[in-house]
Amino acid sequence: MAARNKTKSKASARDYADKYTYRIQWHEEDREFVGLCAEFPLLSWLAPEPEAALKGIRAVVSDVVTDKLKRGESVPEPLVTRRYSGVFKVRIPPEVHRSLVMEAAESNVSLNRLVSSKLSSSGLSGVEKKPE
Repeated sequence: MAARNKTKSKASARDYADKYTYRIQWHEEDREFVGLCAEFPLLSWLAPEPEAALKGIRAVVSDVVTDKLKRGESVPEPLVTRRYSGVFKVRIPPEVHRSLVMEAAESNVSLNRLVSSKLSSSGLSGVEKKPE
């Protein structure tokens, strides 16, 4: 039986950067497109064209990841490769909790199913973060 090489090759900055989550949107104040990376919320790149904004933010992220890896620092795991359990806790006011329980009972479904359905149909993926 042949022995396998058990040494892991180190992931490159590009391996990480290619899997990160990017978004390009118009920035009215600057009158340019801004490139953003969800895993690095403090980084951005402005450009007159959306393609240039994407290219710019990818380059900045790659540079930051390269620097962090060289210094032996950890880098964020890409959102798409993280494992999600499908379970999370949400704190809500007692009156909202009561109202949801009543609605679930009246619909003859579990509270979990009702809330899951409401979250799924609410279009949360398009929710914009409020500016600070």
